[in-house]
Amino acid sequence: MPLAETQWVQAYIGLGANLGDAAAAVRAAVESIANLPGTLAQSKSPLYRSAPVDAGGPDYVNAVMGVRTILSASELLAQLQRIEQGAGRERPYVNAPRTLDLDLLLFGDQAISTPTLTVPHPRMRERAFVLVPLADIAPWLVQAQELHAVANQRLTPIGA
Repeated sequence: MPLAETQWVQAYIGLGANLGDAAAAVRAAVESIANLPGTLAQSKSPLYRSAPVDAGGPDYVNAVMGVRTILSASELLAQLQRIEQGAGRERPYVNAPRTLDLDLLLFGDQAISTPTLTVPHPRMRERAFVLVPLADIAPWLVQAQELHAVANQRLTPIGA
């Protein structure tokens, strides 16, 4: 019986941090994601600085990364949460400041709704800190009217 063909899936991950050296945390997370088993890093947006949304605390550093993976969505989420924990992520309350926040934004063309994972990410189309970096690396996934709708949200490029 022949082995099943490996199914690679294109996924996009939102990265953010606003505690400690946030830019270094995001850069380290990119490296950690690139080193995940069964995962190939494909693209990374520039870093951006943004004001917290529905939260307090310092400004965030954000980016979006594209990967191809043979992991399932739930396996990839578990790996992302392991990276967050390694960076000291705590969840004391909703929208608490973060040493690292990794969100699975898109997983192929799949729509997933479980108690622990919703893909596409339910608020990604409302947030400049997701849409602008996503448009940098995958412009076909972001419509001009979506960018226009978030144009009033402060977002400043800070380099790669």
